[in-house]
Amino acid sequence: MLILGIESATVQAGCALIDHEGVLASVHVARGRRHAELLAPAIAFACDQAGVALADVSAVAVDIGPGLFTGLRVGLATAKSIATALRVPMIGISSLDLLAFPARFSNRRIAAVIDARRGELFYAFYRQVPGGVQRLAEPVVGSPDDLLSELLATADEHLLVGDGARRYAERLSEVSGVEFADQGLEHPSAVSLVQLAHAQALREEWEQPWDVAPLYLRAPDAEINWSVRQGSEP
Repeated sequence: MLILGIESATVQAGCALIDHEGVLASVHVARGRRHAELLAPAIAFACDQAGVALADVSAVAVDIGPGLFTGLRVGLATAKSIATALRVPMIGISSLDLLAFPARFSNRRIAAVIDARRGELFYAFYRQVPGGVQRLAEPVVGSPDDLLSELLATADEHLLVGDGARRYAERLSEVSGVEFADQGLEHPSAVSLVQLAHAQALREEWEQPWDVAPLYLRAPDAEINWSVRQGSEP
């Protein structure tokens, strides 16, 4: 089974290919909010490097968020278009799960944190389990102070991963027992996406394209701005 993974939840966009032998190719690009321009060439390049044709793909995995609205919309639209054209199933995985997965060898409680802009963060907590990590609760959106309170509420040592943790590192480092992951783990990875998707595909845990939905956690910025403007009008 050949799986294509498409990741676009943050400022970094990427794709990867995996089969029964392992990861065949991966491409990650961070060029602001140019996901619509970058994803198609990145997918073509990954297929070329792996020596496969896009028509050979038997499932499409996609990062469903939470993350930046525009990036998620582009990634989901691209993934659904490919899956529909090829008539293959899809697998949706949370961006926070993708952040936490590379940190699965840590004995610390893992906090995956994405910068949600507007002074907010998307985050979730995880623990190491055999073969990976287990999410302890549903992802939430909150302020840095909300996350700080949750870190202080437990005596556990924490490993913080993600660009949100980096952005507010000075404030979050006030908590004892906090460690920050390497900068290489700052964004969700398409490699982690296809690795997790491959395990789900072996268990036949997939969806049809029309059933895959984004996990936004809050309204898009344009909708927020409209609501604020409407509320301020007499």
